[in-house]
Amino acid sequence: MLKEMVREEFEQDIAEGSVLLDFYSKTCGPCKMLAFVLQDVEKQFGDDVKIIKIDFEENPDLIEKYNVEGYPTLIMFKDGVELSRKAGLQQKPVIIKMIEESL
Repeated sequence: MLKEMVREEFEQDIAEGSVLLDFYSKTCGPCKMLAFVLQDVEKQFGDDVKIIKIDFEENPDLIEKYNVEGYPTLIMFKDGVELSRKAGLQQKPVIIKMIEESL
C-alpha cells in the first residue's frame, strides 16, 4: 500500500534512501490513474524505494517548499537530495527510470 505522508515522519522519511514523493489531489483524474501505476511500481521495487503520497490541498507548506505548481507531480529524492521531478501523468517506464537512477 502506498504510504500517505505523516507530518511527524516526513523529514526522516526523505532523509535516507530512495524516496518518490507523489503530490496529488483526491479529485484529480490523472492522479487516480497514477496511483494504480505507483502501486505496480511499489511491488516491483519493494523496500528499495519509499513512495509517499502528499495531498496537495492538505499540505500547502510542502507545495511551497518544493515549488510544486500542479498535480500530479513526482519528485525523486536520494538521501534527502532532489534528483528529478516530473509533472503530469507519467507512464510506468518513466517512473521506473526515475527510481533506477536513484538506486
